[in-house]
Amino acid sequence: MTDVLRRGRASLAFSFFAQGVAFALLVTRIPAIQDRYGVSDALLPAFLAAVPILAGVGSVTTEQLVKRISPRLLLRWAQPVVLLALLGVGAGESMVELGVALAAFGLAVGALDASMNMLGVRLQRSYGRSIMLSFHAVFSLGGIVGASLAWVGAHWHLALWVSYLPVVVVLLPAALVGSRWYVDGDATSVEEKAGGEGGTVVFKLLLPLCLVMTFAYIGDSTVSNWSAKYLQDVLGSSEQLATVPYNVYMVTTLLGRAIGDVGVRRFGAVTVVRLGAVVAAGGFAVVAVAPGAWVGMLGFTLLGLGLCVLVPQTFAAAGRLFPGASDAAVARLNVFNYVGFLIGSPLVGALGDAWSYRGAMLVPMVLVLVTLVYARSFAAQPDRYGGGHERPRTADVGRGSNGL
Repeated sequence: MTDVLRRGRASLAFSFFAQGVAFALLVTRIPAIQDRYGVSDALLPAFLAAVPILAGVGSVTTEQLVKRISPRLLLRWAQPVVLLALLGVGAGESMVELGVALAAFGLAVGALDASMNMLGVRLQRSYGRSIMLSFHAVFSLGGIVGASLAWVGAHWHLALWVSYLPVVVVLLPAALVGSRWYVDGDATSVEEKAGGEGGTVVFKLLLPLCLVMTFAYIGDSTVSNWSAKYLQDVLGSSEQLATVPYNVYMVTTLLGRAIGDVGVRRFGAVTVVRLGAVVAAGGFAVVAVAPGAWVGMLGFTLLGLGLCVLVPQTFAAAGRLFPGASDAAVARLNVFNYVGFLIGSPLVGALGDAWSYRGAMLVPMVLVLVTLVYARSFAAQPDRYGGGHERPRTADVGRGSNGL
């Protein structure tokens, strides 16, 4: 493995880490943001929905931009915008300033998520073996770090900008320096070799992966938005214990992704995705029938181990399915990340209010199980990158890793 690829992998991993920190710092301090700007409970959902909607716009825009500029260059400038927008959320004074900062955050996050995964898919192709889960593992680690920093800020009653400023001061220059070593991978050589639908994204072929992405994020948003309320209101836990399930979920997500690439290399993506779907569905079932808080936490633990493999492998599968148009496939697929996020929380809340929260947990369980129907979409095709489980040798790196 060349030093260029190693540096490229390390710098991209840091980008995933920084994004995990920034996103966690935003979503875990929503009550503090609401208090700072006086956002009413009625208006808060509109602010929260605007971020993933604009992120979807950013992802679609990225598909067009990468036809003219490198994803490497786009990522280099999207990440600082995300970090500065986060600081803007913490430092603003008026509702208008909050809206501008959140709009900038949403648009930049869409470009950032899309370009990061584009480069991840390209690097995996260059490595010739599964490495996508390792990038998302680092994202999970960043989420844990960001949530921990948010807890410190809340515990010590720090102003939002005081919590955010040190993080931005550390991460922004580090991300800019690290961006010098981003690697575009061997997209050019693959484009020249690819034929048929490999060079064009056929949405009918991409649709199964879009559905899997949506179902995975419905499951993820269910945990992030409802785990604490479910444990406290349904399973009768204390307020303090109710904060534990999401932390457990994040830790098991990190652990599952840290070892997931080994599973893909040994057993193939189809087997890993099927196993992940079954484990995640089992987690939702345990949560739905749990007699008490500790059994409920076991369910959320299983959810982390199961759901964690689906999203990284969906991006990787899109890259294999459309080797000559992987950037476009990733950008379109990334939109369904935000679709699932937008659907998941309101869906579970509405079902919980109209029916029961135990019953509501069965809906994401069924949706995750539908992933089994589409598992063959994750298989490597003989006429595309990744015949068998892995490719034996490293491909060319393509364009240089330094400069613009």
